Amino acid sequence: MTDKEKIIAVLGSTGSVGQQALDVALKRGYRVDFLTANRNTHLAEKYVRLFKPSYVAMADEESFGDLKVRISDTDTRVLLGSEGITEGIERTAADTVVNSIIGEAGLIPTLKALEMKKRLALANKESLVVAGHIVMAKAKEFGAEIIPVDSEHSAIFQSLKSGKESEIKKIILTASGGPFFGKTREELEKVTLADTLAHPTWKMGKKITVDSATLMNKGFEIIEAAYLFGVGAEKIEVVVHRESILHSAVEYIDNSVIGEFSVPDMRMCVQYAVDYPHRCDAVCGELDLIKLSKMTFFRPDTKAFPLIELAKEAMKMGGAMPAVLNAADEVAAEKFLSEKIKFIQIADVVQNVFETLSDGCKYSSLEDILSFDKSAREIAENYILKLK
Repeated sequence: MTDKEKIIAVLGSTGSVGQQALDVALKRGYRVDFLTANRNTHLAEKYVRLFKPSYVAMADEESFGDLKVRISDTDTRVLLGSEGITEGIERTAADTVVNSIIGEAGLIPTLKALEMKKRLALANKESLVVAGHIVMAKAKEFGAEIIPVDSEHSAIFQSLKSGKESEIKKIILTASGGPFFGKTREELEKVTLADTLAHPTWKMGKKITVDSATLMNKGFEIIEAAYLFGVGAEKIEVVVHRESILHSAVEYIDNSVIGEFSVPDMRMCVQYAVDYPHRCDAVCGELDLIKLSKMTFFRPDTKAFPLIELAKEAMKMGGAMPAVLNAADEVAAEKFLSEKIKFIQIADVVQNVFETLSDGCKYSSLEDILSFDKSAREIAENYILKLK
């Protein structure tokens, strides 16, 4: 299959990863057949006119109506809401679905893409955090591929080509450390929203940037890696690597460490997921090791940033506890972004919800998981109301 014959769908096209995915499509000559665009009708119109997709889905009635008027002179059909996303995945000619929707909202599109036997280029880690067992079982049932787009999991995926599953000693999951690396819990009491959104390396959406600052994002990535690669959380070691050049690595039983090094650019991960198993001409910059000159590595401070350990505990407890963790974090991060709680209180909210539901959240269906998700959000909201 040539590049020009590759057809993709981009879910979450107006977000950070979605926009980078479309930049890759433009540079590589992929055909884009389906887009979802939340509520940003201005950007959605721009992409419709640029890529001429068959379908585009908008989040609500207002954006749906606005876009229909804006692109009435095109052949693109506008779809509405979550049902529209599902319909678009069913109808699209795309062979690869890039899912970069933020949060738990990306789960149903993930499952639908797998049911349709599409290659899933997965940037929505919450799909695996919320319902990892169900997602992986669905992929197996329909024989669908999941190629990770997160830079860390893309690096692990590539590094695992050097050995067998039985030869894995541990996975080394790298973290930038976020904007507050080295700060104590006391110092974190004083940080602002502007401080939090000033990530030292990556350009990401606000929610992911907050999660990177609390290291909750790294906790989610532990859960994601455990499901994707079939390893226990105890075999995943988080290492803070400030330069974000080694994107993650695998240590084998012979103590050799195989990792993936590149400039920090998500476009490389998107390209690899679409082009796999082939490597094609780059869409981003070359790594200059001489200019880089050095790389540093540190252990994470789990006292100042306790959410990494909480994620490991959620994975150990199993059931719907990872989904509970995600739901509580989504509420807390949103409240922080709207400046209703302090940065330091994000972890407090998540820990409170976790402890409240820690007597176990067993499930037998997706509906059970979503029920626990709802309960976790309600507990988080009520806890926040009591905070000063």
